Amino acid sequence: MRENAFHNERVAAERGRNMSVIRQPEVLGRRARRRMVGITASVSAAAVETVAVGLWFALVIGSRTSSTALAGLGILFCGSLLRAGVFGATVSELGDLLQPRRLVAALALTAGWVVWLFVAERIGDALGVAVATAVLAAVFAGQFVLEQRAFKRHACYRVTVTPVLPAVLLAAGASTLLAAVWFTDWGISSPPLSLGFTTVALRIEALQVAIVVFGLLSFLAHQRRFQRLLDH
Repeated sequence: MRENAFHNERVAAERGRNMSVIRQPEVLGRRARRRMVGITASVSAAAVETVAVGLWFALVIGSRTSSTALAGLGILFCGSLLRAGVFGATVSELGDLLQPRRLVAALALTAGWVVWLFVAERIGDALGVAVATAVLAAVFAGQFVLEQRAFKRHACYRVTVTPVLPAVLLAAGASTLLAAVWFTDWGISSPPLSLGFTTVALRIEALQVAIVVFGLLSFLAHQRRFQRLLDH
């Protein structure tokens, strides 16, 4: 009888532990929810950054005039502000994007891209790309820390380690844009397709491929960054 009673108590205790796990959704679902939030935020941030940087870069590498330069800066700043909004909505309450510290974070990102292109063009060739990429990685690392503090997340991870890899990934993606324009000159065209009264031919150029590569590296960078932030 005692053995049966002891066995029943063990079964009941085990059942109670299993039920406690089932009744606590944070045990089973917290990590999955954080991962889903991180992936969604990463896709959003990468999409905003790819569109903004891609449009800006396409404008400034063409016939650079004062109007195209101003239009490019406007697009780049709006993209930086939207990316800051995605970051704020993910790691804290969104609040007012026009707060001074958040505007400074967006301006720092915009200025970083301008400095990157200026350094690359000033030095030129492969050395210019390498130096500009290193400068941009340093700018990104500092901007990430600034963005954290702007959204009151300054204590959520060790700033001396974590921002480095995302910054390097983004800077490497940026270097593909310059390499596609300066060192490659190719395009792939499809055979003409007849569509009713018109003929269409698709053409893929090196810059378009570089923008896609930049978007992928941007996603990887933001995914690592958001995941580390959400895990704390």
